[in-house]
Order: sequence, then C-alpha cells, then structure tokens
Amino acid sequence: MANATIQENTILPSQVSKRLFEDVRSLIEQSRGRVAQYVNSELVMLYWKVGRRVRKDILGNERSPYGKEIVQTVSGQLVADYGKGFSRSNLFNMVRFSNIFPKPGIVATLSLQLGWSHFIEIIPIEDSLKRDFYSEMCRIERWSVRTLRAKIDSMLFERTALSKKPKKLIQQEIDTLRKEDQMTPDLVFRDPYFLDFLGLKGSFSEKDVESAILRELEKFILELGTDFTFVDRQKRMTIGGEDFYLDLLFYHRRLRRLVVFELKLGKFQAGDKGQMELYLRWLEKYEKREGEESPLGLILCSEKSQEQVSLLKLDHGEIRVAEYLTELPSQEVFEKKLHDAISIAKEQLTVNGKGSS
Repeated sequence: MANATIQENTILPSQVSKRLFEDVRSLIEQSRGRVAQYVNSELVMLYWKVGRRVRKDILGNERSPYGKEIVQTVSGQLVADYGKGFSRSNLFNMVRFSNIFPKPGIVATLSLQLGWSHFIEIIPIEDSLKRDFYSEMCRIERWSVRTLRAKIDSMLFERTALSKKPKKLIQQEIDTLRKEDQMTPDLVFRDPYFLDFLGLKGSFSEKDVESAILRELEKFILELGTDFTFVDRQKRMTIGGEDFYLDLLFYHRRLRRLVVFELKLGKFQAGDKGQMELYLRWLEKYEKREGEESPLGLILCSEKSQEQVSLLKLDHGEIRVAEYLTELPSQEVFEKKLHDAISIAKEQLTVNGKGSS
C-alpha cells in the first residue's frame, strides 16, 4: 500500500521537463510580445517625429518652394542608410501623419495597438471625425490591418447610429471613447448589417439565416463588433403559461448588457416592437445580473420604413431596427443610400430641436 502511494506521488522526469518547457516557452512568448509592442510603438513615434521635423523645418517655412526637392534628397540618403521605410512617399506619409495627429500623447496611446500599417490605412481619410472613429475603434477592438481596411471599405462609420448625430455630439462620444474606453449603443449598432458571408441565395427562411449565422459565428461577430459574445439560440421564455423563443442572444462586454437579435425575413412591422419589448422585460427580470445594464434589442429585417422607425422612436433607445444585406449592392448605390439616410436623420434631429453642429 505504501509503495502504491509513493508511485502515485512520484513525478516522472519526462513530466518535469515537459512542464518546465511549457513554463519557459510561456515566459519567452510573453517577453516577445512586450518587445514587439515596444518596438512597434517606438517605430510609430519615430515616424511621427520625423514627419513633424520635415513639416516644420522644411515644408512649413520660407524654403517651402524647394521643400519637395529637399525631401527627395534626404530620402535618398536615408534609404541608402536605413532602407525603403524612408522612401519619398513614406516621408510624405509621415508629414501628413504628424499633421493630422498633432498631439503626441494621442499617438503614443494609439501606437500601443496600431502599427504603422494601420496608420497608412487611416491617413488618407479626409474627414477628421471618421479618422478618429476608425483610430479609436481599431484600438479598442484590436483590428488587424486587413480588418481595418475591410471596415473602411464597408463604410462602417456611415453605418453606425453615431454618424447620424450632429458633429459636436459625434466628437463628444469619440472623446469619451478615447479617454474612458466607454462604448455606447450608437457606436455599437450598425445599419445595415452585411451578411453576404452567409452565402444565402434565392429564397430562404428565418431558420436558414439563424443556422447560417451560427455556422459563420466568427464572421458574424466580426461584423457586429468583437466585444459581442454568443450566449444562446432559440432561448425559451415561459410567460403566463405560454412559451416564447427569441432568435439569438448575445452579451456585449463593454456595454455590460445582454443583446437580443430578432431576425425578420420581410419588412419591419410595428408589432415587432411589442414582441421585442416583451423579451427585454423578461430578460431584465430573470436574466439580468448585478452590475449589468438593462438588455438591448435589435430587430434585423430585410426592409424598413424610416418613418415608422422614427414615429416608434426606434432610432435610439433600448430597441433598434436595422436592415441586413445578404448580397452587396454596387459601391455607388450603397454610398448614396447611406449618405441619404444620414441626411434624413440629421434633418429630423433639426426639426425636433435636437440638432447642434
């Protein structure tokens, strides 16, 4: 019996070496990560300082007529010593970088998550609010360069409820996001949602959409936002002896809220609001935990009347309505649709006395 106990407590050399290897490898990977982050941050700050120096000392004074020639000459010398990272075009990218991000503190914070390749995607954006939006959302959600590019190409900013607010309010929300990492529903919800990755063609049912979303859950969450976590499908709620089933239930970590997604194949109907209100009240009573905010609901439909949505006050508050697209329109058509929607929303805010530029 004693021998058996000794054998159970004996750790084989192979087990010790395996555990040691895993521990050391973890230490190495953690250190590598910190070193990579430090190098990335230093590189971004270097490019910002170079851009500022060139902008102030060469392009911003009386020698500006010869500025481009000077930059060309300096670039050739730098490339010879330090490589293609200091090419003429990249030097001018650094100049624009320092110009549109004039505060070194903001650059230092962003550089902890964004590399130079991220900034190369952001620099060409002319609108300062859009630049700040993509910069901060990229930092918060830790997008790869490929994801950032896809978000810009899909006009994510224009699809948020935030874009439909007056400029002053947009800037306030972005500043709060920058200073406090605080998200709001207007930053989280989009309209429309792109569900082209589901591969749905021809006629399909709500169940088909739901099953396709679960099959492509990773891509769906990427479209929703990375703070979303899947909770349940077809969650049963027994109310007054009758069973109800909500389509999809998610949790948003930064908002600290449960979020219901109801899928509708056809056009939004006013009665859909009552159904969602029932679900939210049940979740608030039986599922909401201490420290969480009240649940939110999103009704995803193939079409909606903006007048109905406005009259029911579903363009803000705990229930939102958004369209989904299983096939993407042309870029020209899509841009016009989004810009028209933003203009209409801002006109309504002005009529209601809420507008402020």
